[in-house]
Amino acid sequence: MSGAINSISAAGEAWPELRLEAWSDTCATLHLWTQIVGKIRLSLTSPLNHSWHVTLYVTARGLTTSPIPYGERIFQVDFDFIDHELTIELNDGAVAIPLEWRSVAAFYHRIVHELKMLDIEVDIRSTPNEVAEPIPFARDEIHRAYDPEYANRYWRVLAQVDRVLKIFRARFIGKASPVHYFWGAPDLAVTRFSGRRAPEHPGGVPHLPDRVTREAYSHEVSSCGFWPGGGPLQYACFYSYAYPEPAGFKQATTTPAEAFYSTEFSEFILPYGAVRNADTPDEHLLAFLQSTYEAAANLAQWDRRALER
Repeated sequence: MSGAINSISAAGEAWPELRLEAWSDTCATLHLWTQIVGKIRLSLTSPLNHSWHVTLYVTARGLTTSPIPYGERIFQVDFDFIDHELTIELNDGAVAIPLEWRSVAAFYHRIVHELKMLDIEVDIRSTPNEVAEPIPFARDEIHRAYDPEYANRYWRVLAQVDRVLKIFRARFIGKASPVHYFWGAPDLAVTRFSGRRAPEHPGGVPHLPDRVTREAYSHEVSSCGFWPGGGPLQYACFYSYAYPEPAGFKQATTTPAEAFYSTEFSEFILPYGAVRNADTPDEHLLAFLQSTYEAAANLAQWDRRALER
């Protein structure tokens, strides 16, 4: 019942407030829970270029792995941030696990147990990626917070961002990624490609093999997305970057006025609050996405006539 009430309280706004300090503990726990689920997909899915086979996707109720093959069977794992449960659904069975205050270790052991009960054996690398001082999932008793109201708000933000990123993606007819949720950062992202090879990426992403990073950035990209914040950036934001970054990119004129280039992240940043409080949030966000893409594409001399509608 409380989950339903919390969902209703967050449903009044399409772009709800999402102050990181109000849900940072839940954000950290949820990040690790999504890594566990994402690694299940990673373990059982045929590799795709740029690690597109590991991502999650936004749904009408939360996040999903999408269908995962297991021999001749099919299953998927879904986060439901309305009824606050994790569901494992197969073509021949299903199970639900409540999303509530629960340590990462308990969450990990419960999922492994339920999968075994469904005759699914999964072997994942049980150490988190892209986090400082990672604790193996099976031993993490520190991260355990779950605030259903803020989990619901986060999903509602993701749903709006997913919608706008898909509008932006549709303008591009060259190679582009799906709009998908990378559980490493975590971020909801979409990436455009020029079609040209890129210089080898230096790697160095914490607790992520350099070979993964180098394959992800094997070709020139302009990438953008949404991040809930963390570390030196203690607020939710949108970002946009280019790899390799062309000369003059950081000095480029972009819109809206609240956007700025972060030398620490080597990305353009637009605070989520600037979009949320805008008279027309969609247009505000699309202006940021388009202007930063144009800066990257023009400075790097992409063949925009061939790549865009």
